[in-house]
Parts: sequence; structure tokens; C-alpha cells
Amino acid sequence: MKNLPLTYQKLYREIQQPDEQIDLAKSVLLFAFIEYPDLDIAEYLNQLDAMATEVKKRLTKAFYPLKILQTMNQYLFEDLRYRGNTQDYYDVRNSYLNQVIERRTGIPISLSIIYLEMAKRIDFPMVGIGMPGHFLIRPNFEEVGIFVDVFNQGEILFEQDCEALLSQIYQQSIKLQSGFLEPITNHQILTRTLNNLKYIYINQAEYEKAIITIDLVLLLLPNHPLELRDRGLLHYQLAHWKQATNDLELYLQLLPTAQDAEAIRQLLAKINLSSG
Repeated sequence: MKNLPLTYQKLYREIQQPDEQIDLAKSVLLFAFIEYPDLDIAEYLNQLDAMATEVKKRLTKAFYPLKILQTMNQYLFEDLRYRGNTQDYYDVRNSYLNQVIERRTGIPISLSIIYLEMAKRIDFPMVGIGMPGHFLIRPNFEEVGIFVDVFNQGEILFEQDCEALLSQIYQQSIKLQSGFLEPITNHQILTRTLNNLKYIYINQAEYEKAIITIDLVLLLLPNHPLELRDRGLLHYQLAHWKQATNDLELYLQLLPTAQDAEAIRQLLAKINLSSG
């Protein structure tokens, strides 16, 4: 983990820029660099450049949204054979962009980042849509009315399709709420990517890696109370008494009336006894 401090510095510099100037691909590759210290970030950025160049060559003068989407879909899903990973959705590699590019499979948000980065390189503005349970994207034009499901081969969706997809995911009838289909920022895309990683690592009991992931979230969301609490609880699991105490005490300072505040106070008392 010797690359951690330098990687944090590079990521911090990247995310301090105005949101629209943040390089999504570079940022998520910096996440991956921690897990894959031999990773050549420039190599993967060059691959994205080459993919976008190929799409641009295929576009005719009819540079209208549906034609562009059709061309991108054909290249990405028919020629390169990218796929949503339905076989092993929670494989951690689905959240690391280098692995998604190498294996040509991923989850909705990681595949969408590739699509967004290609679109940016051909000057076709698109934005992420943080729908609960399933990340989508859409062209960034007012009243465009269409959404792209990159996980499902770039399927074009309308609002009613998105509502049906939500109901399918949650296996109950769900009505679209205002905000479900609103664009989200690059900061939010990066945070959602990290949260996917965090919960995978927690479910796999890889607590050290989960802590590192939360460290990255806290670069994006400094002193976020729930992230501090979660990191403190993970430190507790690993008997890192001092770090657990620091995070949990700060959590209580920030949210003294939280629903779980009493339970956290009891845990801090237990830590005090254990470390004493």
C-alpha cells in the first residue's frame, strides 16, 4: 500500500477542480491503482481515446443523437462485445475500470463511465442518471426524453420504461419520483462507484480494503458522519481501538442525536475497557 499517499494526493487534486472538469476515467483509474499498483493509467486512457476515435470515424454527417447512440452501441456492444455482468454482478472487478476494459464486462455505473468518456471525446454531451438500483445515462439536451441503459446493451428507454425497470429491480410496483431521473454530478458518480466497492468489501469481510475505500469517499465528502461511523465500526472489527475511537467520537460530535448514538456510546465505553 506504499502508493496510497501519492494516489490520495493525485485524486484530491483531480476532484478539487470544477465538477464538469473532473476527469471521470482518470479518477476511477486512480481508485484502481490502489488495488493494482502496476496499473498504467495512461494506457487505459489511451484505449478510451482510440475507442472514441473509431466511433467518430463511423459517424456520418448526420450527427443527430439517435444516430450517434446507435453507432456507439454497435461499436461497443456488437464489435467489442462489452456486456453487463449478469453472471457475477458483485465481482469486485466489475467496479475497477481497468478490469472492465480488460474483461469487457461490468456493472451499470462502470460501463456507463466508459460510455460517458467516449461521448465526451466525440463532443457529444451526456450525463449520468443516478436512478436508485440501476445507473443510467442520457444525452445532455433539454427535454431529450430518452435514457440509455448501458448495462443492457445500450437499450434506449423512455420514462415509463424506467419506471418498469425500477419495479422489476425491487420486485414491487414503484412510481417514479421527482429526482429519480435527474442528472448527477461527477462527484456523485465517483461516490456511488466507491460505495459499491465499499459494500462489496464489507460483505466479503475485507475490512482493510473497505477502510481504504471509505478514506477515498471522505476525500470527496469530508467528515461525512455516516462514513466516519462506518469506518469507525470497521476499525473496531479489526481491534484498531484508537482509530475506531477517533472516528466514532467525531461521528457523535457531528450527529449527537443520531438514532444509533446511544449504541455508539456504549461501543466507545467497551473500546475504552478493551484498550485499557
